[in-house]
Amino acid sequence: MPLPRLLMVITGDDFGYCSRRNQGIVDCFLAGGISNVSLLVNASAAKEAAGLAGRHKIPIGLHANLSEGTPVYQHLQQISTLVNPQGFFHGKMGFRQALEKGQLSMNQVELELRAQVRRFIELTGHLPHHMDGHQHVHVLPDVREVFAQVLSDVRIPFTRVPMEPGLHSCPWVPAHLHTFYMEVEKDALDSIPVFKHHGIRWPDVYLGLSTMGQNMSVSSLQRALKQALGTRTSNTISRRSPGLHQPVVTAELMVHPGYPSHPDEGGCGEGPDDFSQSAEREHELNMLRSPSVLELYCQEGVQLCGFRDL
Repeated sequence: MPLPRLLMVITGDDFGYCSRRNQGIVDCFLAGGISNVSLLVNASAAKEAAGLAGRHKIPIGLHANLSEGTPVYQHLQQISTLVNPQGFFHGKMGFRQALEKGQLSMNQVELELRAQVRRFIELTGHLPHHMDGHQHVHVLPDVREVFAQVLSDVRIPFTRVPMEPGLHSCPWVPAHLHTFYMEVEKDALDSIPVFKHHGIRWPDVYLGLSTMGQNMSVSSLQRALKQALGTRTSNTISRRSPGLHQPVVTAELMVHPGYPSHPDEGGCGEGPDDFSQSAEREHELNMLRSPSVLELYCQEGVQLCGFRDL
C-alpha cells in the first residue's frame, strides 16, 4: 500500500486582529507558508484584512468570535447574556463558565453568529469558504447546535473539528494547556454527529495544538504530518487521487503567524492579548516560511490548498 498524499489547508487564524498581524499573515501567504486565513470580523483591522485578502487572492473564511471583544450585533452590545457589564464578551474561560451555569441565551448566540456572517459578506463581498470558532467556542455544548444550524442555513460547507491525533503523547505541551486541549477534544468529538446531521464537512485530520508558538519546529511539524498520514477516517472528504490509485488524506493545520502586536494597538476592543504581543507569533511566521519546512512538505507529498479546493 503506497503512502497517502496529504492535501492540507494551512489556516492563519485571527486575521484582522491588528495591522501587524495582517502584514505577517500576508507575508507568510506570499512566501508559501499558509494557504488560507480565518477572519475576525469584530477585530480592529478587519476591514484592512479583507482588502488584503482580496488584493492577494487569499482564500478566506470566518473566525466566529463569541469570547473576545464586543459583539457585531448592535442590540447585543449593552444588555445581553453574552457580555459583561463593560459590554465585552466574557473571555475564553468566562464564556465556558457562563455556558456551564446556563447563563447564556442561545437565541443571542444565533443572532450574533448571523450578524458576523453578514459583516463578513459586507467586508469581502462573498460568503465565507469555511467557518470555525475563535478559541474553539463552536464545538461547545448547545453552541454547536446553533452554529451548525447557521452554517446549514447560509450554506457554508466547511468547519473545523479540533481533534489532533497524537496530542496525548506530547510532553512539551504545558499541563494547563493539555487539560484545556483535552476538553476541546471531547467537545469536538461530541460535535461530530451534530455537524454530520447538518451536512457540514471538515478535513480528515486537524493539526496545530501541538505546534503552536514556540513549539513549532521542523521536527514537531514532521511529527504532526506523520500522524496525519497515518490517519484513516470515514469523513466524506477522503478520496482517491484520480489516476494514481493512491489514497488522499485531507488535513487542516491551524497556525498563528504575525509580527508581535504593539501594546496599545489591535485586538477586538480591549487591546491585544499576551500571545499577540509575544515573539511566538513571529516565530511561527519564520518557521512556516522557512526553506526547511517548505522542503518538508515536498518530501512528505503535501499539497497546500484552501477549503474551497477540497
